[in-house]
Amino acid sequence: MSFNEKTQLRAGAAYRRDWLWIAALVHRLSGVALAIFLPLHFLALGLAMEGDASLDGFLKWTDNPLVKLAETGLVVLLTVHLLGGIRVLLIENLTWQSDQKSMAVVAICMALGVGLFFAINLI
Repeated sequence: MSFNEKTQLRAGAAYRRDWLWIAALVHRLSGVALAIFLPLHFLALGLAMEGDASLDGFLKWTDNPLVKLAETGLVVLLTVHLLGGIRVLLIENLTWQSDQKSMAVVAICMALGVGLFFAINLI
């Protein structure tokens, strides 16, 4: 591959440094992470159906600080995914706004704020 071909490939990927592309990527990755979480959620529901002893053991495990941190991350992911979905709905159904990047940054800040609020309430 020649130098010019490599330069053209790099220039073609410049859009990947745009905030809106990053917001779309984060939205998709948060959806994948939430899909990975679902089997654990179904496990907890299954343990609840087995009886009190099984569920109590699981709930005792959730008192672990790492699990609390993971729960906070899950709340952030849920918020990011929700706000990203709302952003997509607005883009598809309303006229384009010039401040789309600002709205994406506000959405990320809101998600982190919700996660911080959740983490503070866990302590």
